[in-house]
Amino acid sequence: MRMGLLGPADGDVAALGRGAEFLLNGAKVHRAVYLGVDGALDRAVAAWARKLVGDDPSDAAAWKRSCAMAIKGSPQEIDKFVAIERARLRLKALETLPDRARTVEMIGDRVAVLVNDKASLDEEDIAGANLIIFGKTESALVKAIGTRWFISPGLVGVSGGGLAVIDDEKDDIEVSLYDGAGKLTARHVLSVQRATKMRVQEG
Repeated sequence: MRMGLLGPADGDVAALGRGAEFLLNGAKVHRAVYLGVDGALDRAVAAWARKLVGDDPSDAAAWKRSCAMAIKGSPQEIDKFVAIERARLRLKALETLPDRARTVEMIGDRVAVLVNDKASLDEEDIAGANLIIFGKTESALVKAIGTRWFISPGLVGVSGGGLAVIDDEKDDIEVSLYDGAGKLTARHVLSVQRATKMRVQEG
């Protein structure tokens, strides 16, 4: 799986939107997680969706648009409509951290903690994790400390970072860092110990 990471926007919603567009359409990630907690991604996605389909990008409005297109649309118009609706649905691959600003996931068979501020984690949070992925830092970071890797894309718009892609399709995890223009600035291969018979439980 290819997971995208978006660093905190620090108020620049337009830059966040451009970064999200690159991750979805340029880097071809399966999903992307925003590591800020300011609601900026929701605003960026809403603006992108309105640009695609107009003032009401909801699923209910999509059904109305599809009915009208089926009745009156030419084959070329229907093809264009389908392409636009697929692009709208693709926006659902953009995610934010939950309300408590952290989540535990499996990346391949490695345990990852995704959090806005790594300082909010305690020993129990970190104990079983192979990867600590966080947003609250100015510059991009990929660093091993003991048996764990700490990863941050840095703030959106920061020089040399702001965006990251984690690819676990090979034996080792690969982390690629990009700037706001989608330029690759660094690539790291992480040798991470595999989990064995590990279960992640919420709550």
